[in-house]
Amino acid sequence: MSTNTPYRVGLVGTGGIANAHGGACQEAPSAELAAICDVSEDALASFGERFNVKSENRYLSLAEMLDTADLDIAIICTWGAYHAEVGIQIAESRQVKAILCEKPFTSTAAEAEAFVGAAEENGVLVAEAFKFRHHPMHLKAKELIDAGAIGEFMTLRSTFCTGGGGGGPETRKPEANWRFNKAKGGGSIYDLACYNIHHARFMFGAEPIRVFGASQAGMEVDDASYLLLVFPGEKTAQISTGFNCAGGQYAEMAGWGGMLRIDRAWNNENSAVDIVLQNRDGHQVIDFEPCFQFALQLEHFCEVLATGKPHRISPESCVNQMRVIDAAFEAMATGRTVEL
Repeated sequence: MSTNTPYRVGLVGTGGIANAHGGACQEAPSAELAAICDVSEDALASFGERFNVKSENRYLSLAEMLDTADLDIAIICTWGAYHAEVGIQIAESRQVKAILCEKPFTSTAAEAEAFVGAAEENGVLVAEAFKFRHHPMHLKAKELIDAGAIGEFMTLRSTFCTGGGGGGPETRKPEANWRFNKAKGGGSIYDLACYNIHHARFMFGAEPIRVFGASQAGMEVDDASYLLLVFPGEKTAQISTGFNCAGGQYAEMAGWGGMLRIDRAWNNENSAVDIVLQNRDGHQVIDFEPCFQFALQLEHFCEVLATGKPHRISPESCVNQMRVIDAAFEAMATGRTVEL
């Protein structure tokens, strides 16, 4: 493929998150939206019209899309419970060069290992779609921490709470939204805490060795989750997430010599954001222009394909992420500390 030829992208699933990936295909110079697949003909028609995908490039069958659409990249936008099954089918088809899978990568670490194994066996690049990993704000925060701007980094506190305007668990019905539906892979851990967990692993540059957890139950899934991850050197990440309370989406990284704070850490599309740095040198605000994280994510993915450079999120990281999530569920269910 010529470096000037956009990579052809196929979206699997045309629900809510697919709109962001469709928009990324429109904005990223290195990619183009070539095909879409969904089990709903109405959803295909609506999405296809919105993103100018011709009717002959809309598929009700994933196998047919893979066989006929001549794709380079598949992006999995289905409900989380189906990510492993869909990902393995795509990898084993050998019809794409790479798979970008929405979070959560899978439902369990065992599924993640199977998915990554299938990709490796068939020579397919695979990565988890954590958009924030490509935002200049988060890349700068990591750079500051690694450069010692806050001294030895010891504690991370983060939250991702999206409620506060509703009522009790009865307002979060499984039939109303996949986030509240167990069979579709809903729950605060899969939808929200996955961000905070991956962020902590990224910022510490390590894997946790111990997990504590508690949850608040909804009708079918965990409405809220409270986690403590212990990293080597007695470093900790305190995480609070939930659908049932207000609280925003901030992250604070504290060390012996200072602290970084980020507000609107995760969902900040096309908004100006900043890092507040406080240390022995004083108080500094580092501003960042609005950006579209999904487009930056897709551009990085295309760059990896074009150059062979490592992806920011390795297949091993995808598996390790699910190991931590498995441990979080075990800790919440048993009330015991889980060693990793």
